[in-house]
Amino acid sequence: MRLQESGQMYLESIYVLTKKNGQCRSIDVGEYMGYSKPSVSRAVGLLKKGGFVEVNDDGTLCLTPLGTSVAETMYERHTLITELLVRLGVSEEVATEDACKIEHVISDSSFEAIKQFISQL
Repeated sequence: MRLQESGQMYLESIYVLTKKNGQCRSIDVGEYMGYSKPSVSRAVGLLKKGGFVEVNDDGTLCLTPLGTSVAETMYERHTLITELLVRLGVSEEVATEDACKIEHVISDSSFEAIKQFISQL
């Protein structure tokens, strides 16, 4: 299953919320992302069907190994690109917004170059 940008964003949000709170429910994702319950429900259903997420009996969301891999990749891209932009003088708010857009379209080779550049600073 080819994962669209929105699916990547959902996985990253589930990852961040789980790290922050120890667990994550659909309602938490909706509040965090500013999406309606039906939108989140549909997205979670697609992610579940694609093997990225499991829903436990108590309603908590759990990333599968595949979902975790995608989420960690997006999170790493987001944080490093934000860091680079901030170091270049962009405000934290703008850097975070721009990183959220860039993280989904940047090539692996360009991201690796950024990663290497930041590690040398």
